[in-house]
Amino acid sequence: MHILSDVVSTMLEWMKELGYFGILFGLMVEVIPSEIVLAYGGYLVYHDGGHMFSFGKVSFVGAVIFGTIGAVIQNWILYAIGRFGGRPFVEKYGKYLKIKQKHVDIAEGWFVKYGAGIVFTARFIPVMRQVISIPAGMARMRFGLFTLLTALASLPWSILFVYLGWTLGDHWEDIDEKAGQYVQPAILIAIGLLVAYVVYKIMRSRSRSA
Repeated sequence: MHILSDVVSTMLEWMKELGYFGILFGLMVEVIPSEIVLAYGGYLVYHDGGHMFSFGKVSFVGAVIFGTIGAVIQNWILYAIGRFGGRPFVEKYGKYLKIKQKHVDIAEGWFVKYGAGIVFTARFIPVMRQVISIPAGMARMRFGLFTLLTALASLPWSILFVYLGWTLGDHWEDIDEKAGQYVQPAILIAIGLLVAYVVYKIMRSRSRSA
């Protein structure tokens, strides 16, 4: 992917200066897509010598951890929007946060129908992976469970893109081309998990009513 925006370039330079906290903040606010932030985090690992773990430089483990934490914090914010602002907040300010009402409606329908477990499976579906946090907040889902499921789903995403950025090195901007062969199967697996979860919920509901 060619970085055309001066804003994006400035953001990446800022991330380079802040290291781990740049990765965390980049994921938390997601001004640029999480895939770009994490891949750039992988590039920073490569730039700092390709360490698996290091205290003084950006390491693979550190980039993954801070990337995951940033994703969790971002979803805490969306959860809070759902819990304390609810639908009125989304209707009034959603367009400024790039949150479409129709996506919230779909996510809310999933949550109501299939329960808290959808917070994990939806994380692997484009668009839904952030939006699902809003109905979870609206439903006042247990915060600890929400955090656990979000972290478990965010971790493999962080590992994948940090690893790809690390291995691409100076060519990390080609992440779009490289990631496709991994992301498409991941989405198919996620859809499979979603279907399996839905079937499980239906069967469980039927067994209770029998």
